[in-house]
Amino acid sequence: MESPRRGRRDILQNIAIVVLSLSAVLLFAQSQIYNLISDQGRLSDRFAGVAVGDATSQTAVLTAPVRVVVTGAYDRYGAYLTTDAEAFSDLGLLLKEALGSAGTLAACRETDFVSALESVSVYYDFLSPLPLSILSELVGGDSKYSFDTVSARQIVLSSHDGDVRLYIWDGDDTYSSCQIPPLSTEDLTDTVNGCSFGVASFAFDEAGLDPTYSRIAPRSLLLAELPALPVLSASNPLTNTDEILVALGFNPSTKNRYSDASGTEIIRETNRSLQIKSNGTIVYESSEEPAVEINAEEDIPTLREAVDGITSLLWKLLGDLSGEASLYLESVSQTGETTTLRFGYHVSGVPIRFSDGSTAAEVTLTHTTVTGLSLRFRQYVSSTAESSLLPLRQALAIAADEYAGKELSIGYADNGANVSAQWLAE
Repeated sequence: MESPRRGRRDILQNIAIVVLSLSAVLLFAQSQIYNLISDQGRLSDRFAGVAVGDATSQTAVLTAPVRVVVTGAYDRYGAYLTTDAEAFSDLGLLLKEALGSAGTLAACRETDFVSALESVSVYYDFLSPLPLSILSELVGGDSKYSFDTVSARQIVLSSHDGDVRLYIWDGDDTYSSCQIPPLSTEDLTDTVNGCSFGVASFAFDEAGLDPTYSRIAPRSLLLAELPALPVLSASNPLTNTDEILVALGFNPSTKNRYSDASGTEIIRETNRSLQIKSNGTIVYESSEEPAVEINAEEDIPTLREAVDGITSLLWKLLGDLSGEASLYLESVSQTGETTTLRFGYHVSGVPIRFSDGSTAAEVTLTHTTVTGLSLRFRQYVSSTAESSLLPLRQALAIAADEYAGKELSIGYADNGANVSAQWLAE
């Protein structure tokens, strides 16, 4: 009787060993499937503009806040807009044609730029200097890559002896201009007359009557009627961190995942790491393959390729988690093989500033590879309360006394859960 029992026991043991072996193989395979799919030297084509092979997803559309002033025969009118706003449509088409027809820019003086604002004109302020190739894209135009070397923060299209001239300020000390042959004073006047903004002025318009205005930046845009802006509720919307890992090519089931004493979640691989902080900020660093890459024709991307690829990447990471806010490009620069891009948040053309002075996102490209990325996940939703802005005269007095020479504008200041619009001196 002992021999049959021993035989059955041996059979059962063999079956158990086979089952355990198969389970181990399946477990190993399950943990490696993600790597086999995504770790192909580059990541999958989850992102438009961030590719392995053919990226077929929809590309994010680049938009930006813009402050505009139109000057007619009798007065100035202005507004805070976005480049995709219906109210900006005609102004955007005008700028698109101007940038597409611009000739060689010649140096001019600041006084020439300011004098151009005294004629029938349109003034565009993009809040920070951007390459003309990117500004052209913002208004739906074709990029001239030679324009990557020319940046503008403020642009004026002004009537000049029956023609239209383009004036540019780079945000620093350089002013330049050129004639726009296809546009006429009539084209410019028709566009200006078609706008229906509120009355506005520049600080330099008022300085002759009240010297207090001369103590702030002369082209500070001052609206006669302050906008009614809601208080925003702000929160960290990042609850499912697994999605971020997947989006950046990490295996959510990795054992190299832990939290430190501050609550920061840390994921490390041989050549890269990801930190997910408790305030919703993620920090990604990479040195080698596997890599998150953008599409580009050459080894070093053009500025437009860099902006398009990274805008698409950030858009895919954020999805609709930012609520009513959108990202916009604050700066892009390129030195050798390195490209650096910075982004901020805005709501309906009104920028959001963080109290610590940080940006919403900063990305570093080495060639076409994302070697550094930080993104602050923040969700903004309008509340029923309205922001209480100081009256202009009071804000002006404070700015002139404590922030002489600074530009006075309106923006949101994110200091916590409730974010109110207020005067900014920058």
